[in-house]
Amino acid sequence: MDDTTSQNIIQILTFRLGDELFALDVSCVREVLDLVEIRKVPNTPDFMRGIINVRGNIIPVVDLGWKLGIKKTETSINTRIVVMDFNKDNDSTIVGAMADSVHEVIDLDISLLQDTPSINSRMKTDYIKGIANSNDEFIMLLDLDRIFSDVELEGVLDNDKQDDVSTTSDNTSEATD
Repeated sequence: MDDTTSQNIIQILTFRLGDELFALDVSCVREVLDLVEIRKVPNTPDFMRGIINVRGNIIPVVDLGWKLGIKKTETSINTRIVVMDFNKDNDSTIVGAMADSVHEVIDLDISLLQDTPSINSRMKTDYIKGIANSNDEFIMLLDLDRIFSDVELEGVLDNDKQDDVSTTSDNTSEATD
């Protein structure tokens, strides 16, 4: 394999959300966990399932199926939490994502990625970097920067700040009544 070819190859972790096969670049995957107890956090977005404790670290867990508009992840013996570590504004961000099942790590030639067709569907396709065909199955490569944009992360990771603002607003409206 020459240098040009190896530069076009990335390793991806494949997993299922509903009936669809998705993938993440393994460079952002920290680990894959069996399903553990997830503690609900009040006043978070619906797709935020809660938090988990991983070796003393509190990690927020999102339901990717719900976030992408596919369906809420039903827990089963195959349900996994994919812990992702990616940079956002030069800061490391760690988030867990529920998946119906996790499959394998494969090599993907990025030149084979095709743009997501623009169709009116219930799935938010702006979260997908591209689609590849492998073994007669479509693999949708997710774009973490778009899924966890600043606005999305603010809702999940900075919930305390939002609570302070809403409490202030509620008190102000009560005072004027």
